Parts: sequence; structure tokens; C-alpha cells
Amino acid sequence: MERKWWTLVAVCTAIFMLLLDITVVNVALPKIAQSLHASFTDLQWVIDAYALSLAVFVLTGGSLADLLGRRRVFAAGVALFTGASILCGAATTPLFLILARALQGIGGAIMFATSLALLSQAFRGRERGTAFGIWGATTGAAVAIGPLVGGALTDGLNWRWIFFVNIPIGIFTLVVAFTRVDESRDETHGGIDWLGLATLCGALFLLVYALLRGNDKGWTSGQIVAELVGAVVLLAAFCTVELRQREPMLDLRLFRNPAFAGAQIVAFTLSASAFAMFLYLTIYLQGPLGYGPLGAGLRFLPVTLLSFAIAPIAGKLSAHVPVRLLLAGGLVLVAAGMLLMRGLNTDSTWTALLAGFILLGAGIGMVNPPLASTAIGVVDPRRAGMASGVNNTFRQVGIATGIAGFGAIFQHRFQSEVATLHPSPAVIQAGRDGFTHAFVVGLNELFLIAAIVALAGAVCAFALVRGRDFAQNEPANS
Repeated sequence: MERKWWTLVAVCTAIFMLLLDITVVNVALPKIAQSLHASFTDLQWVIDAYALSLAVFVLTGGSLADLLGRRRVFAAGVALFTGASILCGAATTPLFLILARALQGIGGAIMFATSLALLSQAFRGRERGTAFGIWGATTGAAVAIGPLVGGALTDGLNWRWIFFVNIPIGIFTLVVAFTRVDESRDETHGGIDWLGLATLCGALFLLVYALLRGNDKGWTSGQIVAELVGAVVLLAAFCTVELRQREPMLDLRLFRNPAFAGAQIVAFTLSASAFAMFLYLTIYLQGPLGYGPLGAGLRFLPVTLLSFAIAPIAGKLSAHVPVRLLLAGGLVLVAAGMLLMRGLNTDSTWTALLAGFILLGAGIGMVNPPLASTAIGVVDPRRAGMASGVNNTFRQVGIATGIAGFGAIFQHRFQSEVATLHPSPAVIQAGRDGFTHAFVVGLNELFLIAAIVALAGAVCAFALVRGRDFAQNEPANS
């Protein structure tokens, strides 16, 4: 087999492993909580530590690869991800797992940032389109089967195996990378934007930390106020740094294009509404409804499989239907799905979620392909790599802030309902109906807020994403 096809094998295997670890963890969270005696905030950090490090380092990973060599940096990312997976599986405390997940996110960001560059170097002409198509199908398959794989591993073996399964995959990928993938680099690259990396990382960490700790510390406490102010200050510093850099990690001038700004809003709102809710839906399925990890994974299949099935149809439609209609329409379906799931009570079964799951899956599948093409199609082709990285950053920041923000709202509503129902903590533990009532009240509120977020994204998509803003060499509908 030619070396270029081995490059495709290495890249697709790595991306499959990376994306599988985003979805595979959700259904194992209740078991992780039991095993490590983790709190609700700990579980939020298990997801957010991965999402935040992936969001921040994906912009730097591409620059590092251009500077040091794409194959070398890709292999380093695979090695880091695999080593961090071993640490995740061996974790003995929640903090240990959270830190290992952050390392996983850095390795994943490096793999993600270098994958398309390696394919672009290896393939030309029509074969490049074929390679990108296989890459896209791999990402969809990983997301689709993630909950099922996570449930099967957790139920059949142990939650630690959702991480240990990455070891043979990582070793195989490393062997192929070092023996079958050609090296390439950009000799004209100016270097890494370390100051931009530091200020963005600090701003996002302080923001998410404040959202996660606000209920416990008090939203008007000096610590929380200082963290929120610090996040704003660091974010302003990041913008200032990027505007003054000769080669910024995020060129803010790209946002002058309304369609590019609209694409980032869509990425953020889709993640903050749909993907952030998966954590709370998983806890609902395995908590009040009492399903195991595999049972929960099976019940997520309407979302993941429908998303996988709709995505190629949406990709073909984007050549004939105005892109903004697909983006806005998909987010409207997401919002409608959230509203259909709202109204749960203590007697509800999982089928009360089914209609909402169907619309949610259809909406996600309708948004993702045109979103990816819009993110890179409205900029100069020379900025396509940065544009793709920015879009992925907004996706991951949406997940991280969505989980943290929803968690603050959910905890406040849950605790208020519990206090009203049962003043005594001992009675709370004994009364499953009271717990379930408080849980579904909080979850119903999250459904409403998620629907509002998705609708806001739909309005922005329709208003901002215009055909005339696409690059001249990109076909687009207005």
C-alpha cells in the first residue's frame, strides 16, 4: 500500500480514538463517581478539563507542527494522548483523573490540529477529496458509537477500560506514523504565540472555575467576583496581544467577516445547548431512571445514529440550499427537541425523551457539515487551517462553559427543591421520589435554557451567514 494511504490510516485511527474519548466518557461518569467518590463538580471537571485543553491547544498545535515537523508533532500528540489515557485508567482520586484528562486534551488537540495538514500534504486533486471524505466519515462514526462502546466497556469490564483501550490503538498509530508517514513542515513559519496561549488559557480556566464554584462560594463572594473579573481582564489581554502579533494564533480580523462570526456563534451555541446537555441526560438515565452504562448508551443511539445519517444529506444539500437555512434550521430542530423533552415528572420513562432525541439528532446532523464548510469557506484559503482551529475552539469552549453554566443553574434549582421537599438531609437520602422530583425540576429548567441558547444561535446564523461573504473560490448559496 502506498505511503499516502498509510498516512490516511494513521490520521483516521488517531482521530477515531480522540473523538471516541469525547463521547465514551459520558456514560461512564456515574461509575467513575462511585469508584473515586467524586462530587458533581468533579464530574463536570472530568469533561471540562478535556474540552478546555483541547480548545486552547488546538490553535497552537498547528503552529507547532508547521515549525517542528508535522509527522513528529503528530506522533508526539499520539504518545501524549496514549500516556495520558494510561494515567486516566490508573486514577485513584478525582483530581488525578481531572489532571490526566487535561493532558489527554492537549494530546488530542495536537492530533486534531495536525491531521488535516498531513492529509493535505499526502494527497492531491480528487484523491484529496476522497481522503477528506473518509476522514469525515471516521469522525461521524466515532461520535455515533461512542456512548455504546463506553457502556459496553464499563458494564462488561470496568470504567477504567474506556481509557486502557486506547493503548493498543495508540501504539499501532505510532508505529504507522514513524514507518509510513512522510515528514513535512513550513520553513517560513514565524513561531508560536506563547503569550496568546497563556492569556487565553488563563481566561477560560478562571471563567469555568468561577461558574463551577459559584453556588458553593456565593456569587457575590470576593473569590468568585475576582475570578470573573480576572477572566474578563485576561480575555481583553488576549485580544490585545492577538491584534499586535505579526502571526497571531487567532487572527481577530477574521471576525470582520459576518459569516465567519456567525459560524463561530453557531459552533458555540450548538455545543452549549446540545452537547453540554449530554452530561445531565446521562446522569438522569443512570440516576433517577436506574439504567446501567450500556443501557444508557443504547438509549442515546437515536441521537447519534440519526446525526450520522443526516450529516451526508446535509452536506449534499449545502450545494443547493442556502447555508444559513441549514444552520438556522438545524438549531431550530435542536431547540424543538429540547422543548419536547421538557415536562418530565417522577413517573416519566426514557420514552419521554425519544421524540426530543430524534429532533436533536436530526438538528446536529443538519448543522455539522455546513458549519465545517462555512468556517473555512468564508476566509482566504491560506487561513483555512486557522479558521478550522478557531471553529473547533468555539465548539469546545461551548461544551465547557455550557456544562459549567448549566451545572450552576441545575445545582441551585435542585437544592431549592430539595430544601422545600425535605428539610432533613437524612430524609433526602431515603426519599427517592423527592430526589427524582428535584432532579427533573432542575432538568426541565435546563431544557428550556438550552432551547433558548439554540434559538439565539439560529437567529444569528440566519442574520450573519450570507453567500456573498464566502471566498471567491468557494461555491455558496446566499
